[in-house]
Amino acid sequence: MKRTHTCGELGDALVGKEVLLQGWVDTIRDHGSLTFIDLRDRYGEVQLVFKKESKFFEKVREIGKEFVLEVKGEVQKRKAGTENKNLPTGSIEIVVDHLEVLSKSDPLPIDIKSDDASGDEMRLKYRYLDLRRKRLQQNLILRHKLLMAARQFFDEVGFVEVETPLLAKSTPEGSRDFLVPSRINRGKFYALPQSPQLFKQMLMVGGMDKYFQIARCIRDEDLRADRQFEFTQIDLEMSFPDQEDVQGVTENVLKRMLEAAGKKLDLPLRRMDYSEAMEKYGSDKPDLRFGLEFIDLTDIFRQSGFEIFKGKVVKAIKVSKPGFSKRDLDDLEETAKTYKAKGLVTATISDKFESNVSKHLTEVEINEVVKKCGAVKGDMIFMISGDRNTVVTALGKVRLKLGEKLGLQKGDSFLWVINFPLFAWSEEEKRVVAEHHPFTSPRKEDLAILESDPLKVKALAYDIVWNGEEIGGGSIRIHDIELQARIFKILGLSKEQAMEKFGFMLTAFRFGPPPHGGLALGFDRIIMNLSESKDIRDVIAFPKDKSGVSPMDGAPGLVDEKQLKELGVKIVEEQ
Repeated sequence: MKRTHTCGELGDALVGKEVLLQGWVDTIRDHGSLTFIDLRDRYGEVQLVFKKESKFFEKVREIGKEFVLEVKGEVQKRKAGTENKNLPTGSIEIVVDHLEVLSKSDPLPIDIKSDDASGDEMRLKYRYLDLRRKRLQQNLILRHKLLMAARQFFDEVGFVEVETPLLAKSTPEGSRDFLVPSRINRGKFYALPQSPQLFKQMLMVGGMDKYFQIARCIRDEDLRADRQFEFTQIDLEMSFPDQEDVQGVTENVLKRMLEAAGKKLDLPLRRMDYSEAMEKYGSDKPDLRFGLEFIDLTDIFRQSGFEIFKGKVVKAIKVSKPGFSKRDLDDLEETAKTYKAKGLVTATISDKFESNVSKHLTEVEINEVVKKCGAVKGDMIFMISGDRNTVVTALGKVRLKLGEKLGLQKGDSFLWVINFPLFAWSEEEKRVVAEHHPFTSPRKEDLAILESDPLKVKALAYDIVWNGEEIGGGSIRIHDIELQARIFKILGLSKEQAMEKFGFMLTAFRFGPPPHGGLALGFDRIIMNLSESKDIRDVIAFPKDKSGVSPMDGAPGLVDEKQLKELGVKIVEEQ
């Protein structure tokens, strides 16, 4: 028979009506002459009543949790005082007059009623059971709603969804590729896409004008709480845009998605220069839910007798009356040292300036520090000295730790970070590398110093940040083949190397490529923020564990010699 209703949609309006339901046994309560079963499906749960005189009363005693039942019966109002106000269906119950067990269940190996009762590995091994938990189902439904909202928005504003290949040529994109050996072309390999970057640019050359895709991306990189091998991007690309055009589309699709989740987004979002973000917050993705901006004390100590501060960059954070314990302060110092600072200097403002470095500072220096920080009695000042990069990075991490300890990370903060450097210096490789990717366009006003001072060149690149997490990034692309050649030369790529790695793209750019630009939103991170999940695995149906293994199906697994021989692949034991 076909169910007439789902478990979550029953209410007072159906009292006296007969309904047929199907679902899982959530709980069983035996009261002697009455047995109650809570029946559950994706939509909710409802109470079933089996009276002693029922012909099914004894059969009910054979039913266990997670059995799948079909029941038919009359909806009746619960007796006064027995309602369950925590359930939408809590004012009614079903008096069962038909019962069929559709399938039985062994005792579950994991607890699906609690988020924490079962270990991560067990939950992933029995993921199909884990998915019965309400929170995971709600997260997957949230994904669906946001994707539907995004697709509808893009359609309304003239974007076309185009699927790009999953098997492509391996190109350097910053992370390791997952490689797929070709059976037909032995000795050659496809790469799974780290992103659709090159293909969406080819679509612009092809005249598609406005492209989007709900793109599956695959990168072989170390896993962490916000990273999986497989992830989803909302990818977009436009022809003839400026930076504001791309940002405007991004803001509006994000607003539409958040509305689908019941959250309001006020537009336009704030813009912040990369240099300001680093100098004030020590991060290119600053969390602006709280202040604690850096205070630059460098000038005060330029000629100091205190060698640790003398001639160094010195920055500080002032905290009003924090009431920290010694353990808190030790934790903050350990954070600073983790990010290569030599230490964290702490000063408490009482009747005097109390610090373990007080004896090394002059009275003038102490007074200037207090004045510049605007500190009053009860405040604390945290200082780090050293080279600029170390100071801003380490103090930025201390700032985040302070925000956490003080409970300041509340509400929402959205912004754009713009004017990133086009290049960065790689200490490991001792050369200039691309800050984002080699197809990012420099600002026109910086073209004159492209070769002479490349590390000062700014990019037409932009990241969107939510609560201190980058949820998307993009750029205006290079469409001029001569400018692209200049960029490749700065990056140390010869013409031959560039053609070998990006030949099809460089060839395409000989045939009238339009100016174009785009962006990709990290969809999983958006769902993490909306669902307040701490781990990306809680917003993905079938994730891998921290070692990249799927305990449920055993991937990655061994394959037999016949398959390897067909592919021309031989497994070599590690020496």
